[in-house]
Amino acid sequence: MAEFVRDVMTSGVVAVRPDASLVEAAQLMRAQDIGDVLVAAEGQVIGVLTDRDITLRAVADGADPLTVSAHAVCSPNPVVVGPDDAVATAVTLMRDHAVRRLPVVVDGEAVGMVSLGDLALARDPGSALADISGATPEGGQCDGVLP
Repeated sequence: MAEFVRDVMTSGVVAVRPDASLVEAAQLMRAQDIGDVLVAAEGQVIGVLTDRDITLRAVADGADPLTVSAHAVCSPNPVVVGPDDAVATAVTLMRDHAVRRLPVVVDGEAVGMVSLGDLALARDPGSALADISGATPEGGQCDGVLP
């Protein structure tokens, strides 16, 4: 079983500037096939922006995603973990703060992300969550046909 965050994290990060529009962030998420980006200023992580944040904090309120910034709807001051922290620490932080992903940082700069799925794959590779997390996306479940 993996002992340290560095053993389970996804290396590298995708980040946007705080003033990037939600459209820019969403297009980056689509291009990278990811559900979140970091919001960073001068190399320092200042927030996490998820596809859910865009939907619930902006689009659902009728905000214009071309004019609303990533910083305006991101979760600011995210809980972070270091690559040399124990996997158990990441699990505890996720549980205590009710988050599904943690930026992995060294001196404030992001070096990766660790997600609930990453931890499931590491701790219980046979679990349903591990199976889902390890599966290749097939472009979504909506085929455009209503029942």
